[in-house]
Amino acid sequence: MPMNNKLYRIGQLSKKAELPISTLNHYLNLKLIKPEKVIGSGYRLFSNKTLETILEIQKLKKEYLPLSVIKQQLRKGRELLIKEPSAQYRQLTLPTFEPEYPPITFQFPSTRFQGSKLKLVEWIWQNCKHLDFNSVLDAFGGTACVSYLFKTRGKQVFYNDYLKSNYYIGLALIENSRETLTQEDVEEILKRHPEMKYPTFIQETFKGIYFTDEENEWLDVVVTNIDTLITNIYKKAIAYFALFQSCVIKRPYNLFHRKNLYMRTAKVKRSFGNKITWDTPFPVHFVRFVEQANESIFDNGQKNKAFCTDAFDVKGKYDLVYIDTPYISSKGVGVDYLEFYHFLEGLVKYNKWETLIDWKSKHRRIKHGKSIWNDKNKIYQAFDTLFKKFADSILVVSYRSDGIPSDADLMSLLKKYKAKVIELNRKNYKYVLSNNGESQELLFVAE
Repeated sequence: MPMNNKLYRIGQLSKKAELPISTLNHYLNLKLIKPEKVIGSGYRLFSNKTLETILEIQKLKKEYLPLSVIKQQLRKGRELLIKEPSAQYRQLTLPTFEPEYPPITFQFPSTRFQGSKLKLVEWIWQNCKHLDFNSVLDAFGGTACVSYLFKTRGKQVFYNDYLKSNYYIGLALIENSRETLTQEDVEEILKRHPEMKYPTFIQETFKGIYFTDEENEWLDVVVTNIDTLITNIYKKAIAYFALFQSCVIKRPYNLFHRKNLYMRTAKVKRSFGNKITWDTPFPVHFVRFVEQANESIFDNGQKNKAFCTDAFDVKGKYDLVYIDTPYISSKGVGVDYLEFYHFLEGLVKYNKWETLIDWKSKHRRIKHGKSIWNDKNKIYQAFDTLFKKFADSILVVSYRSDGIPSDADLMSLLKKYKAKVIELNRKNYKYVLSNNGESQELLFVAE
């Protein structure tokens, strides 16, 4: 490839290399590649030399070599002289080989939210692409990666989630078809405006809980700027998305379930986590997530829509309904996403956050009752009611093999309303923050 001095932003590099931004960020984290320079508010620029390195990495991956070995080869600065795949790596890799990230046609931003189906979306698509449908409701949209998958396939997508913070993700990536944040927008968000009076709510309320004093002050400024200065709803949604991701990436376990800032700040030897990522300044993370979100925006020719309501209250008719509810383990322990991400919910309800907090809790969680999806005694009825509500649609249901209800119970409930139900099992999938090696991903397709 001829060399020149042209520099690319990560979205342009993604298109040149024909790889998702999430894969390039993975290579950056592994130090397989690095930017030529960083400009402005933190935008990274890459050279043709970086592009050549990426193409070399892809070439070596075809030899079934792990990235750790590829990194060694690149560091030594010599080409691999293996004509046939190494028997050692072929034996280790081939039975369980799959891409580090699913090859979504358009670039979905990287995500660290618990419960995300990002690494499963291609598997989900392979098992429902034969179905006859145009409109699809993602009833429990979460990170929006499944909605985004359907959007890339030209479907009319209706995203729903009862959390307002997630709703903004749906607005940014699903309903939005063209709006992006400009560099001027980002600069307006990141700077302190002398004429504005900034609240100190986060500084006072969450001191010593999740972030440092300096970081809390930054959050008060930025969330106020987003709410006050960004008037376009889709630009605002992108800004919130980047803010959410920036907060999550700086948290141990990527959660807000306990007061544990000390895990970041203590000067001890760590066996987990990424202190460099934790200590990277908020503005740097924010700009990079804005970049990712901007590069993810596209128009699929459909009028897509985001809702923020209880799944039972969604109105309308849909050809297909995808259902990925919170999960209850066989021991009766449910996943409570508001408990995990209450801080993000507070950011989008900043002006009334104080009235929502359970002040008795050490980590200042938002008050809320027990969801029906976290109650092992009510979840059977919840599924039955939901299946009945959408009985006229094709139903595609994700769950786990060791959950309540069991796979047999879900099959029985679906057969009350559907003549044809297929159960699919995704083996060898490791759930984030899970020590249960026996649990497997299930997918039910009911017509």
